[in-house]
Amino acid sequence: MIFSIGVLFFHQPVWSWHLILASFVCGLAWAFGQITQIESFHIIGVSAAMPISTGMQLIGVTLFGIFYFHEWTSTMDYVYGISALVVIILGVFFTAYREKGDDTGKQGAMQRGLFVLVLSTIGQVMYNVIPRMADLNGWDVLFPQGIGMAVGAMVFSFFFDKKPELFSKKSFQNIAAGAAFAIGNIGILLSNKVNGVALGFTLSQMNVIVNTLGGLIFLKESRTSKELKLTIGGLILVAAGGILIGLTK
Repeated sequence: MIFSIGVLFFHQPVWSWHLILASFVCGLAWAFGQITQIESFHIIGVSAAMPISTGMQLIGVTLFGIFYFHEWTSTMDYVYGISALVVIILGVFFTAYREKGDDTGKQGAMQRGLFVLVLSTIGQVMYNVIPRMADLNGWDVLFPQGIGMAVGAMVFSFFFDKKPELFSKKSFQNIAAGAAFAIGNIGILLSNKVNGVALGFTLSQMNVIVNTLGGLIFLKESRTSKELKLTIGGLILVAAGGILIGLTK
């Protein structure tokens, strides 16, 4: 929200109720998707949740791109696009693989995590497609979207954790993460507008490589030797799928 206020000093959108409502709902969708995604981190860990989340979102957003926005127009678009999705989803499956019996209760945790990730995917997909459906400019969206994100974060947090402490030390520490997201947010909004959601969103999801490695290296999330090998192999497949999807344009 702070970032979006700053943008207003450099870019003044042409205000309309269409812009305000669509952008606000987009922000609410993001807040719901983000909070449920964070909840899944606590259940199954970042390095497991992010690849699964990425795969689910890729399927949802790409289906919108194909059937609603009609972004794939040639036979080769379908050949490259479907091949890319298969490769990426296979990579996601590898990174999420867990050996049986390596931890008691892990299967139950994975089931709960998957349910929460399905909820997250609904919010994340709508966040990506609403601006395109409403034919909105990425810069125009930012301020009303930021308000929707802030309101949604405060409202939805009551259902998953506790009363939000807006002026606590942790809140101010998390502003750095918010600033990083703000930069990525404007990037994906502009990319989806220019490249279409099927291509733009898929390329943006290469961040799963950074997230998964970050979970393993910095958060010290454990893997068996077999799981680690499959995780690295899966990330290579995800990167290869990103290259393939780029050939659809």
